Amino acid sequence: MKERTKLLLIVLIFLAAYYIPWDSSLVRRAGLEAFMMLREYSREHVLTCLIPAFFIAGAIAVFVSQAAVLKYFGAQAKKILAYSVASVSGTILAVCSCTVLPLFAGIYTRGAGIGPATAFLYSGPAINVLAITLTAKILGWQLGLARAVGAIFFAVITGLLMAFIFRKDDAARTTGQIYVPDEDGKQRTLLQDSLYILTMVLILIFAAFAKPAEGSTGLWPAIFAAKWYITIVLLIILGLMLKAWFNKNERTDWVQSTWGFMKQIFPLLGAGVLVAGFMLGRPGHQALIPDHYIQSLVGGNSVWANLFAAFSGALMYFATLTEVPILQGLIGAGMGKGPALALLLAGPALSLPNMLVIGGVMGVKKTATFCTIIVIMSTIAGMLYGYIAG
Repeated sequence: MKERTKLLLIVLIFLAAYYIPWDSSLVRRAGLEAFMMLREYSREHVLTCLIPAFFIAGAIAVFVSQAAVLKYFGAQAKKILAYSVASVSGTILAVCSCTVLPLFAGIYTRGAGIGPATAFLYSGPAINVLAITLTAKILGWQLGLARAVGAIFFAVITGLLMAFIFRKDDAARTTGQIYVPDEDGKQRTLLQDSLYILTMVLILIFAAFAKPAEGSTGLWPAIFAAKWYITIVLLIILGLMLKAWFNKNERTDWVQSTWGFMKQIFPLLGAGVLVAGFMLGRPGHQALIPDHYIQSLVGGNSVWANLFAAFSGALMYFATLTEVPILQGLIGAGMGKGPALALLLAGPALSLPNMLVIGGVMGVKKTATFCTIIVIMSTIAGMLYGYIAG
């Protein structure tokens, strides 16, 4: 952290301590909500979502060759292949907007182009099969279908726009760099490396598997009931792989790489959760901004209603699947169909904590552009859907 940044942080903390009226009951409640949200996030998402994601990111950074990343995600990779893989990744990774961050940082720092990397960044939390299924079941199949189509379309278009806008930066990232192929003495095969990463991805999926709605029957409840047994078996398999296929130095490099991502992301993430909790609170708990203000601003299908829904959704933090009951309450309070879709397309993929971390990975300018593209497209999609759905 630069000295100027440290000074700015100290000044901001001082000003907050000096001027915020902490004796106000509203501010006190908002402050409590901030730490309650941080506690909720820590209990429900850090161990089962973020920690596995950090280890996957560390593995990508150490064991996935830069040549492989460039082949499938690089600025010069075939667009059809790169965007096809990136845009449907969410069907495999049922993660939230914060859990996807270490994975995004891993492929981006290994040389992935800004287009495929941001397509992956959006699709990871947005194209969640379980969330889309729950949306269709609770909020109606029309909204569920619109969310699925819109999310896949958004991932591709966002990536293409980012690649076009920052094409010179992408070219500069690869200019003059030499990509050394894998060492001839490498002990593992490509299949072994793939199985190693796949095992960690499966650990992430099953450990973070969300509880189905009450009364649900079929595959999802069965998986949820067995999730910890499956996770334990996968952890044992991972341990055997590490012992048989990796030497001590490689395991050390993996842990150090994982720790590097944690140091970069955790502080910003924690600060973002506190700010989001202070401003907006947890679902069903009022903080600084009352819920009825938001509800009164997203009725109908005007440009303003859709824009406000997309913008407020982009700032709020949604844990995986929590956006559905939140939308159910807002729709019951008078939220329009268009703004509901706008929030569904912008909300799960973005959040204030998410923005802070992305800014640290790819810079403020690219982060602002990425968020602006999603908010504008969500607004347009919401207006079109509201017009069609009547």
